[in-house]
Amino acid sequence: MDVTSLFLSPPIAFVLLLIAAVVDFWLLGILITKGTDRIGKAKPYACGEDVDHHRLQPDYGQFFSFAFFFTIMHVVAMIIATVPSGSVPDSLFAAFFTLSAASGLTALFRKEV
Repeated sequence: MDVTSLFLSPPIAFVLLLIAAVVDFWLLGILITKGTDRIGKAKPYACGEDVDHHRLQPDYGQFFSFAFFFTIMHVVAMIIATVPSGSVPDSLFAAFFTLSAASGLTALFRKEV
């Protein structure tokens, strides 16, 4: 085994890159200029208006629903794509999983009336 293939092996390359990242982080922490604290630096800014100190609470409920939908559909596509042709038990499993995912997603996106 020569030196090049040794350094390019995944564990050694990972450790070397990790060491390089730590050294870079340390050196940049020394070299960057430190900011000065000012009176209004931490105050919220809204086009020159003074705003109250309440925090905006965004609603991520729909985002998580769509992220879950995206993940489930990719898993379904992977399962369907990897089913061997002519394999009845695997085809039945893929069909069952697809129907389960469809019913779960229907329940997820159901609107309350």
